[in-house]
Amino acid sequence: MMAGGRSLEKIAATCIITLCLACLHVTSLKSQLFTRVGGLRYTTERPISYKTLYFDQKIDHFGFLQDGTFKQRYLVADKHWHQPDGPVLFYTGNEGDITWFCNNTGFMWEIAGQLGAMLVFAEHRYYGESLPFGQESYSDSKHLNYLTSEQALADFAVLIENLKSTVPGAQNSPVIAIGGSYGGMLSAWFRMKYPNVVVGALAASAPIWQFPDMVPCGDFYKIVTQDFAKSGNNCDRNIRRSWKAINNVSSSASGLQWMSEEFSLCSPLKNKNDAVTFKSWLQETWVNLAMVDYPYEANFLQPLPRWPIQVVCKYLGFDSTVSDHQLLHGVAQAAKVYYNYTGSSPCLNISQTATSSLGALGWFFQACTEMVMPMCTDGVQDMFEPEQWNFQAFSDECNSIFGVRPRADWAGTVYGGKKIGSHSNIIFSNGGLDPWSAGGVTSNITQSLVSILIPDGAHHLDLRYSNNLDPPSVRAARALELKYFQKWIRQAQKSTGTGSTISKKRKNSP
Repeated sequence: MMAGGRSLEKIAATCIITLCLACLHVTSLKSQLFTRVGGLRYTTERPISYKTLYFDQKIDHFGFLQDGTFKQRYLVADKHWHQPDGPVLFYTGNEGDITWFCNNTGFMWEIAGQLGAMLVFAEHRYYGESLPFGQESYSDSKHLNYLTSEQALADFAVLIENLKSTVPGAQNSPVIAIGGSYGGMLSAWFRMKYPNVVVGALAASAPIWQFPDMVPCGDFYKIVTQDFAKSGNNCDRNIRRSWKAINNVSSSASGLQWMSEEFSLCSPLKNKNDAVTFKSWLQETWVNLAMVDYPYEANFLQPLPRWPIQVVCKYLGFDSTVSDHQLLHGVAQAAKVYYNYTGSSPCLNISQTATSSLGALGWFFQACTEMVMPMCTDGVQDMFEPEQWNFQAFSDECNSIFGVRPRADWAGTVYGGKKIGSHSNIIFSNGGLDPWSAGGVTSNITQSLVSILIPDGAHHLDLRYSNNLDPPSVRAARALELKYFQKWIRQAQKSTGTGSTISKKRKNSP
């Protein structure tokens, strides 16, 4: 860890959530990549059916010397599509395997029939099977050079134009971009950069302002802390106390051994560096819980109970007289709610926090180039150890790992930062429990750049399948999102003269 900089050691778990999880937390790169082999499917996922297709995509859309191509994977479900000219809901893939996002975006599947829509899920270059240089894609920074959001957006635009020209009946189909987390950022930017290709966008839990000088660097961790503070008495206070307790107990060999056994770690802690890694793992555990604090049992990152933070906080209700060992016993029980809710894990691996469907290394490169998202903590307004944001330390670490340096202000320059009022037809949805809302658009900018707030919602809850335990706020959000989609579709069909044809076909449909 570099002095004064949030260690790239802590980026791994948070950054790879897209999101859908994908989160986009830029702190410092970790020598061990946090991944988790996917566990049992502990969800209410519905059976779905789609076709897996591949499109020859240019490696470089913006230059002329590199004229190679690669196979971009995309998934298509057209069971409910009304031909001709029915709408297309287009998922802008994030940093991971597109089938995982497809399976976790139930909202699109549930409204396809109402809209008579074709569903398309497009994989982001360098993730899943869409590798521009095959097995060499991650071999060095030269091969990674084409991993940018701009190239990904161009992929999406070219793919849609191809679909419209080759799929019978799709020539005048209005397309709506949908995405969550980094995918939500892409959907918003897609509408901004290619308004000729998509008629509107839903950007769910999309922190498009989590960039330098746009929002305070500490707001993300304040929201995490608030989630724990309101989920149990003294919960946040005891997590704040736990860091010192870990330092105290880990100062001896016997203490390290006790912690290893108490937390049922797969590999025992052996030294001070291991203790630092352990604290990073715990910090990302609390962050992940804040993102997936759903009102029902789910398996987005790990198999978890409903309202998992409330369950975690049952083990952290101590008063201020608690001893270090008693406190850490409670922390261990709390951590096992996240890592071993099903009771099937024989031990906890501190190099694993999230699903292996997310692409850690690719996102690290993006964080070290254009996705520079400052994070900081002060230990007072949040429950974490104080760490300042230090761009120079971050840049130096990126340079040592990839041989590249980040462009801190590039995202603001290329996508407009907070000066986006000239754009239209974008919904920004954010959950009140989601720490990524700190960098999101949480108030209306214009009549067609609208914010939808979900007070009881965690990370892009609105994109998930509906559930009987959904709070009223997310039900209302989905209903409003659907109304905007219908409005955009009507406007687009009116402009092309296809609306009456679609309406007649729907009336005649069973």
